[in-house]
Amino acid sequence: MLLLSVDFADIAALQHAGDWAALGTRMAAAARTLADAGAKAIVLCTNTMHKVADAITAAQPRPLLHIGDATGAAIVATGHRRVGLLGTAFTMEDGFYRERLATRFGLDVLVPDAVARAAVHRIIYDELVHGVVRDESRVHYQAIIAALVAQGATAIILGCTEIMLLIAQTDSPVPLFDTTALHAAMAVDFATG
Repeated sequence: MLLLSVDFADIAALQHAGDWAALGTRMAAAARTLADAGAKAIVLCTNTMHKVADAITAAQPRPLLHIGDATGAAIVATGHRRVGLLGTAFTMEDGFYRERLATRFGLDVLVPDAVARAAVHRIIYDELVHGVVRDESRVHYQAIIAALVAQGATAIILGCTEIMLLIAQTDSPVPLFDTTALHAAMAVDFATG
């Protein structure tokens, strides 16, 4: 197992600047480094950065174990078809994640309204990535989850690796899909054959 960690402050700054080309170049270089060191697969431990998945797969010969595929397979296996998605604004709005789940797994993916998306995003970047967990933010997320359920979501994707710091299954009336755990399980399955 090889690990390559990057400075999240630099990544977040480029995300918010909209410089996805630079992010793709950085992630591709990191993946090449891992592949050259002997990695048999690449695991990108973040939902949002899968926006540059194509740059990673084009830059090196190893398979990218896509977090969306781990999530989609788990959702389909449990029989859900209409799900809510919580994550960064990039993950909820840019289409790369929802479209993959729709195209590969036939899922109908709902996202919160614009005000709620902004709140979800703000809580991730201003609180959770700094290790700040607030009860009032949990209550806000619970209300957002309830609104998605009212729109017909039968499950909720926790599509940011930090959301699990704030939300547990007891906070939701429908099943939660923890993308971090599902992705880790996918990596273990790959590694153990």
